[in-house]
Amino acid sequence: MRILTEHGPKDYQAVWMEGGKLKMIDQRLLPEKFEIVVFEDVEDVGRAIKDMTVRGAPAIGAAAAYGMALAALKGKDLDESGELLKSQRPTAHDLFYAVDFMLGALKRGEEPTKAANRYANQIVEKCRLIGVNGALLIKDGDKIMTHCNAGALATVDYGTALAPIRVAWRGRKKLFVYVSETRPRLQGMKLTAYELRNEEIPHAIIVDGASGHFMRKGVDLVIVGADSVALNGDFANKIGTFEKAVLAKELRIPFYVAAPISTFDFDTESGKDIVIEDRDEDEVLVMNGKRIAPEGCGALNPSFDMTPAKYVTGFITEIGVLDPEQIARVRGARI
Repeated sequence: MRILTEHGPKDYQAVWMEGGKLKMIDQRLLPEKFEIVVFEDVEDVGRAIKDMTVRGAPAIGAAAAYGMALAALKGKDLDESGELLKSQRPTAHDLFYAVDFMLGALKRGEEPTKAANRYANQIVEKCRLIGVNGALLIKDGDKIMTHCNAGALATVDYGTALAPIRVAWRGRKKLFVYVSETRPRLQGMKLTAYELRNEEIPHAIIVDGASGHFMRKGVDLVIVGADSVALNGDFANKIGTFEKAVLAKELRIPFYVAAPISTFDFDTESGKDIVIEDRDEDEVLVMNGKRIAPEGCGALNPSFDMTPAKYVTGFITEIGVLDPEQIARVRGARI
C-alpha cells in the first residue's frame, strides 16, 4: 500500500517477516501515528490478533501464518500454538484456514518462514486479482459506498473491497467513495479514509446512519468485504453491513462482497451457523479512556452481523465474480 511519509510516498504491507521476526503496522494507532511493532513469540502474535493490532480477515490469516512460523522456529508445540491462535477471534475464517495451512506445511517439513511467506504472498496475489476482476464492475464516474476497512491494512496489500477501487482509480477511472465511519471502533474513518487519502482517491466520511440518505441520492454500487462466507452465500462482515445490503436491494443498487476464496467456509452450511464475535462493551461505552455513557448502563457489542445471500449481487473473488449459487462449485479453488 502507498503511505505518504515526510520523505515522500513509500510502499508497505500490513504484516511481513524480516530477520526472523514478525513486523506489522499497529492499526490501533492510525491515523494519528504510524508505527511498526515487532513480534518474536506466537503468544504475542495471538494477543495482537485479539486486541486488533492487526485486523481484517486476510491480514489476520497472514499474521497467524507468521505466528505459526515463529512457533516452529522456537520449537514450540505446533498443535497447541495453532489452538492458541484460533481462540483469539471466532468469526474470521481466514484465521482457521491459515493455521491449518501452516500445520500441514510444517508437518511436511517445509521451512517455516518460506511457508508463511508463500501463504501471505498468495493472499496478496488473490487480492490483486480481486481488484482486476472488480474494477470491471466500476464505470467511469461511479459513486461507490463501502463499510469498515477492507483495504490493504486488512489484507496485507491491495485489499478486498478497496482493491477494485484502487485498480479502477489507477486505470484513470473517475470515482468517488462514501466511507461509513463504522462504529464503535471507527475503522472506516480511521483506516479506510487513511488508505484513500494516501492513494489520493476522492472520498468523504459519512456517519453510519447517513448511509441510506446517500444511497437514495445516488450511490452506483456498494462493495464490502467479508470475514466469513457460508456455503449458501450468507456472509458475516462488520456490524452494520446487513442494513446496507437491505437498503441496496430496496433501492436496486448492486451490492458486491469482495473476498478471497480462503474466506469461504465450505464446512458452514448457512449464516445461522456462523459464530458472531461479541466484544467488550467498553468499546461502546468508553472513548479515549473516558466513559461517555451514563454510569450503570451496559452495552451489547457484536463485532459482526450476518447478511443473507439473497441480498448479494455477486462475490468478487480472485477467480471471477460469483453468484451465491456458484459458491459450492469452487471448493477446490484454495491455496
